[in-house]
Amino acid sequence: MDTAVLEQLLNETFDHAVVHHGYTNHMRDYEVIVYATADPRTGTTPSHLRFLFRYCVEARCETSVSAETWRVSLDDRLIDHETGVDLDGYVWGVKWHALYPGAKLLPESEATRRWSKALGVDFHEVRIETNAHDVTLLFSDLQVSEVPVGYAPFVME
Repeated sequence: MDTAVLEQLLNETFDHAVVHHGYTNHMRDYEVIVYATADPRTGTTPSHLRFLFRYCVEARCETSVSAETWRVSLDDRLIDHETGVDLDGYVWGVKWHALYPGAKLLPESEATRRWSKALGVDFHEVRIETNAHDVTLLFSDLQVSEVPVGYAPFVME
């Protein structure tokens, strides 16, 4: 995948909201579902976009919430917006994370070179920063598509 195209696609995530992220149900690809909005004056209709990181050989997710905030955010009432909104602590129940500062392509690394050589296709590394998670993915290709409201990535058959 061309790095200029990849960077352009990643720039489209800036300052939107992550509503889900994780491996797909076939466990090869990693998806990030973004709720993309704009100032209503632009006339742009909000949409849910699926960023599918194909051939994802590594996914690391760490908290970006401080230990001090975690300490005061352990109450299970904080995982529901209605019961947590008036409590002190991080309200997990908003069910989205702000994509800020956003997603960026990282420089070529030993890992991307090693996987590229082993599989015969280019690999890339991206860092996705939100106000609650810091996700780093090692993958080969990115596909972006719109998904309907209520898209459920983990429906068991």
